[in-house]
Amino acid sequence: MLISIILPSLNEEKGIGKTLDAISCRELNEHGYQVEILVIDGESTDRTAEIAKSKGARVVKAKRGYGLQYKVGFKEANGDIIVTADADNSYCLKDINFFIKILNQEKLDFISVNRFVNMPKGAMNKTREIGNRLLTLLTNLFFGIHLRDSQSGMWIFKKNVLDRLILTSNGMPFSEEIKIEAFRKVKSKEVPGLYIERIGTVKSRIFIDGLENLLFLVKKKLYE
Repeated sequence: MLISIILPSLNEEKGIGKTLDAISCRELNEHGYQVEILVIDGESTDRTAEIAKSKGARVVKAKRGYGLQYKVGFKEANGDIIVTADADNSYCLKDINFFIKILNQEKLDFISVNRFVNMPKGAMNKTREIGNRLLTLLTNLFFGIHLRDSQSGMWIFKKNVLDRLILTSNGMPFSEEIKIEAFRKVKSKEVPGLYIERIGTVKSRIFIDGLENLLFLVKKKLYE
């Protein structure tokens, strides 16, 4: 079975190397999985692509946009299972095999990693954390699901479920959208995972992205 690991990136030269080094390809191979790593480069102007290639990843060029980069990555991915994460070393990619084991043993289609259970103090800006929790609360209220982290960027899922999900956002709301779709349409579960302080400059714009995510939730609720 082939695992596709997709990492959207934008000027992540400080973190991309450590992120890729954290992927335990040997462990996955020992459990019978082949691995392909796709770094979806959203017009980086630094050495992100160069470093990723030197680490053995396949670099795919895309225009800027969180959701747009993922859509490109999903089309390029050949794997039976897709794993996503940020390229800033904030997610524990050493746990990929653990999450895949849960996916298979519990016969799930989609797993989202909850960052808040094991997140050390200071790993996330307090304003950003409050905004994340507020968006999660509204996501649950609007759509009748039960998430603790609607903005997490680490997901593990079977690629064939993408045919059942309607994904429209090309920006930051893509993260909440894919969970809304998955938790309402396929067998999904939220699993605790480690999240640490990112390496490099934060790209998200707290208030602008927060407002964009909020407006997306309202619009999706009104037109569903």
